[in-house]
Amino acid sequence: MLLAIALFLLAGLAEIGGGYLVWQWLRESRSWSFGLAGSIILVLYGIIPTWQNFPSFGRVYAAYGGVFIILAVLWGWLVDRKSPDFYDWLGAGICILGVSVMLWAPRG
Repeated sequence: MLLAIALFLLAGLAEIGGGYLVWQWLRESRSWSFGLAGSIILVLYGIIPTWQNFPSFGRVYAAYGGVFIILAVLWGWLVDRKSPDFYDWLGAGICILGVSVMLWAPRG
């Protein structure tokens, strides 16, 4: 379970970090090197989820979507300095509950 969580976090940071660098390049007129680095990181994001042990692509990506929401809220708070409100935290909590059900519910 810890490996699955670590891989979800790593994939999330790669997607958000890569996207952020591309955003900086195109929207904030940063150097082309931001775009290149962001693009390379986004390719790594595409690879990282394949290391999960779950057998279903759909389940892995659906669960990852919930993790991504939580990481995006945290990124906005810590990097962009936009404080999440009660409803942001409530939504993130609901997402993590949903991810947990999808990945670790007993199936028979």
